[in-house]
Amino acid sequence: MADSSFSLKSIAIPAYGPSLLFGFANGAILPVIALTARDMGATPALAGLIIALIGLGSLAANIPAALITARIGERRALLGASFITIIALFLCIFATHTGLLALAALLIGVSTSVFFLARQTYMIEAVPFYMRARALSILGGVNRIGMFAGPFAGAGVMHFMGLSGAYWVGVAALVAATVLTWLMPDLEVEPKVQDVPVMRPRMRQIASEHAAVFLSLGLAVMLISAMRAARQIVIPLWADYIGLSPAATSVIFGISSAADMIMFYPAGKIMDEWGRLWVALPCTLIMGAAFALMPLTTTAIPFVVVAMLMGLGNGFGSGINMTLGADASPVHGRTEFLGLWRLISDVGTSAGPFVLSGMTALVSLGAGITLTGGFGLVSAVIFWRFLPHTRADKIQEHHS
Repeated sequence: MADSSFSLKSIAIPAYGPSLLFGFANGAILPVIALTARDMGATPALAGLIIALIGLGSLAANIPAALITARIGERRALLGASFITIIALFLCIFATHTGLLALAALLIGVSTSVFFLARQTYMIEAVPFYMRARALSILGGVNRIGMFAGPFAGAGVMHFMGLSGAYWVGVAALVAATVLTWLMPDLEVEPKVQDVPVMRPRMRQIASEHAAVFLSLGLAVMLISAMRAARQIVIPLWADYIGLSPAATSVIFGISSAADMIMFYPAGKIMDEWGRLWVALPCTLIMGAAFALMPLTTTAIPFVVVAMLMGLGNGFGSGINMTLGADASPVHGRTEFLGLWRLISDVGTSAGPFVLSGMTALVSLGAGITLTGGFGLVSAVIFWRFLPHTRADKIQEHHS
């Protein structure tokens, strides 16, 4: 699709509304799942394991999610994901045993994988290449906004209803997302190829044909995901290490998240106008530098500056994983390819905290943070080697 009159405003509500609400729901519930487990008598270790099941569910669901979405279509997959998450939240509200809470966490991870895979496929088909990066960066951005606002809404309702209040906020947001998805018409997509029946490639065939991409750019994406996941842990751990209070830590984390959120549209515009490399490099190098500098901070002010730098680098890469996956995906077998791409990304998300904790146990927290920062340098080298150095408009014809 190469219609220069295309406007993102024309699809803003159907494209971004459900994602904003889905992120809002997740933001409301994620901070309280561990607390719910503790209220049921779970040990801190068990509570942490239940939270980890969300990531495990997402990781395990990527391939099935791709196959299901390819079969039933993006819109039905979005509806199904929202419905499954609502069921999971009711399990959280009415659970009387940690086993039910663990099942709910697993379902949340599964539905999250289905939702974002379907949403990404939907956007790739609906948006022309010359606006793809902006569209996907905004998609990442609205999810960040929802995740940022959700905890505040959850906290407000919990003041009156206790822990269950956060889950009811999530249910309300997901019901709204379901209704919005149901009412909005399918996005109009112009055919990119002649309407000739083509057998869908098998997952193994996709993996084999695109192995070079998965082993190069896929590796870089996995390292970015590992840094992003470790960032969620590094900021509170290092704040505690230098003696900051929990309240101060929360404020600093919020400041870092705000720096993250302001970058999503500029990042997408730079990718569309100058090329993917000129966002991929700042994202990885800034985040890597922030990780390397973190162990050097010993007081609040330098720590705040580095935490903001980390958020800025992360925000600079808003949508980069989705955009690179979209660019590399074939027309036939796109959903299957994106399922494998998300699997690689989620491996990084799952592995990042383990690498950090392993190095911390073997050497020190500072060494673990520094090692994680090295991922940024490695991924920057991969991007420099494998991404085009030309402007985006010079390579557009290959994707039209």
